[in-house]
Amino acid sequence: MNWRRMILIVASLLAAACSKKSDPTPAASSYFPPTSGSTWESVTPASLGWNTALIPDLLTFLNTNQTRAFIILKDGKIVMEEYMNTDLTGANSFTASSSWYWASAGKTLTSAVVGIASDQGKVNLSAKTSTYLGNGWTSLTQAQEDKITVLNQLTMTTGLDDYASGTGDSDCTTPACLIYKADAGTRWAYHNAPYTLLDGVIAAGTGQSLNDYLTAQILTKVGMDGSYYKNGENNIFYSTPRSMARYGLLLLNEGSWNGTTVIPKSYFNLMKTTSQNFNLSYGYLTWLNGKSSYMVPQSQQVFTGSLTPDAPADMFAAMGKNGQIINVVPSKNLVVIRMGYTNDTGLVSFNFQENLWLKLKAIIPN
Repeated sequence: MNWRRMILIVASLLAAACSKKSDPTPAASSYFPPTSGSTWESVTPASLGWNTALIPDLLTFLNTNQTRAFIILKDGKIVMEEYMNTDLTGANSFTASSSWYWASAGKTLTSAVVGIASDQGKVNLSAKTSTYLGNGWTSLTQAQEDKITVLNQLTMTTGLDDYASGTGDSDCTTPACLIYKADAGTRWAYHNAPYTLLDGVIAAGTGQSLNDYLTAQILTKVGMDGSYYKNGENNIFYSTPRSMARYGLLLLNEGSWNGTTVIPKSYFNLMKTTSQNFNLSYGYLTWLNGKSSYMVPQSQQVFTGSLTPDAPADMFAAMGKNGQIINVVPSKNLVVIRMGYTNDTGLVSFNFQENLWLKLKAIIPN
């Protein structure tokens, strides 16, 4: 064998070895429950090699913290599904058919709706919000108001005063409450009012109400029930627990449901990517784990470290008051949802989520 042929053979073997080494690990496939009926395949924690001896401690934690519903999906299948009665009188038992509020976890659902409208050319994320709400939707000068875009509403960077000039009312959507604090895009602040007004953006852009457009574009395609209701000036989404789990499964599969695109992939990627330079742990109305710092509602302090240190770094989440959570963990093909109350009085229940993952990480193997 001549030396040129030997060199070619060696080079070919090295190239093959490198190619094999760099091949990405195939993504775990997901099961999708039928869009109608109650059929949903399950798998036991024991069959997954989970530490089942610690599950009773998890259930005690959930019950003590006034949980109503708790579901874990692995590869789309139900591993745990628990419904708890937190009424000490024994009345008002919570079941799979009970409806519960998502609180601010519903923001991530609204974000997906806006993304779909954007993909359909009905809402321009870069457009001035006044394009859809009309001039004078705030108390700002026209020049100040014109700097606020739909994208600012999706990323909590409108620059509007989240304390409404000291009143502490971040929910009020009237122009008198929407006061200048800084130029749009120069400050991150968790502010319910500009988020809520996305309903007007959706209505103006699509010609349909938030609920009608949501139902057509997401709920019927995924098999979800639920609807937004007005609670004061807020839009609050209510659904059964399995519908929350279905939405988590949609997010786990990057906006696709059983091979059908529901949320455009390009927009889904934006949802779970840092959206601005102030709060690295915030995407498009979606919380992100594993970043080097984070901010919390009603504060301008930047905290060093990850949002939920004991959860996997790639987790992203929809989070709301009183511990309404959807946790999505791509690296484990896992969805965790929880509905109920907590003693955590913040607008977003960071402490509850961290304490939950202290329990889960001991149960779910690395």
